[in-house]
Amino acid sequence: MGERDGHPARVPDAPVPARDGGERVLALLRVMARLRGPGGCPWDAEQTHSSLARYLLEETHEVLDAIDSGDPGRLRDELGDVLLQVVFHAEMAREAGEFDMDEIAAGTVEKLIRRHPHVFGEAEVASAGEVMVNWERIKEREEGSRRADADIPPTLPALARASKVQRRVAGSGFEWRTEEAAVEKLREEVEELASAPPDEAEGEIGDVLFATVAVARRLGVDPESALRRTTDRFAERYERMLALAKERHVNLDSLTDDGLLKLFREGRTEG
Repeated sequence: MGERDGHPARVPDAPVPARDGGERVLALLRVMARLRGPGGCPWDAEQTHSSLARYLLEETHEVLDAIDSGDPGRLRDELGDVLLQVVFHAEMAREAGEFDMDEIAAGTVEKLIRRHPHVFGEAEVASAGEVMVNWERIKEREEGSRRADADIPPTLPALARASKVQRRVAGSGFEWRTEEAAVEKLREEVEELASAPPDEAEGEIGDVLFATVAVARRLGVDPESALRRTTDRFAERYERMLALAKERHVNLDSLTDDGLLKLFREGRTEG
């Protein structure tokens, strides 16, 4: 990757979008080195990549929650916690002579330039969706042919994993060309589920969910975020429904399906 004056050679000229040119990020690196160094913090000094893994997962989920909250201040703080984890891992790698934060950033800069030929090269794109397809195509050229789920962690939430697999195969041209086609496939899967025997229900539900992810992709919606937010809304509305039932001395077990739905809708309007 040739470098010039300590910076990747291919970085284009552009204003630095930071008030102090990144000095606070450098200060964070220095603080972490001090914490891990002689006379620093015993807890920080004894951590390893493995021991910190759970914290990175926890902090990531807290960022997602902050995004859903719509609170910029909270999001700033949670992103800071994730940045701390990145800096922590980078410092441990630097101590071991493996790589450092500068190399992480340099590699990311190179990757962004390579995979955005429509910005830094001559390629043209018509939409954000096409950008993602091109990203996967470039990635496949760089890494070679592989299974659709290769290197995708099996622990990734199922909807997010399905979305990533679908995005990857779209890079090879395997995807629905229109929203209408994706929605029609979803209808087809729902009909198959409705007529499926009990021993085939799991597979048919999986097909419905996978088809739903395809529709979400065509609509530019992240299915994981959509389901998370819908679940949150449901929980809030359910609590309001319970409050209404208690207020009216209604036993939910005594209600028909229509009665339950009517009460749930009332709870929704109460909010």
